[in-house]
Amino acid sequence: QVRLVESGGGLVQAGGSLRLSCAASGRTFSRDAMGWFRQAPGKERELVAGINWNGGRTYYADSVKGRFTISRDSAKNTVALQMNSLKPEDTAVYYCAADTDRYNIAVRTTRQSYDYWGQGTQVTVSS
Repeated sequence: QVRLVESGGGLVQAGGSLRLSCAASGRTFSRDAMGWFRQAPGKERELVAGINWNGGRTYYADSVKGRFTISRDSAKNTVALQMNSLKPEDTAVYYCAADTDRYNIAVRTTRQSYDYWGQGTQVTVSS
């Protein structure tokens, strides 16, 4: 059974930091792009950060550029999202996802491109 399990969410004050982790099991994702999406109440799920299969290309939404950093450890089948300088508008459920279009150099940004999803972890930033 393929699973993506997120951890590291929580409540933090504005200006603080959190580090989200996603552990994959049941399948290796070392040849696949990975992404972190988020969904706030009443809003669409959006890609905030993505990384291609070899880590050579990354994508960040404009709203998080310079504050969030995505990384991966393919040997451990994990991907992380370091979130600094958090703002109340970063409050959302964060999802880890895998795009199984293998060896794709690009990071695809649409939700439909991602085939496996975690259950999500809540991030709440208080003002």
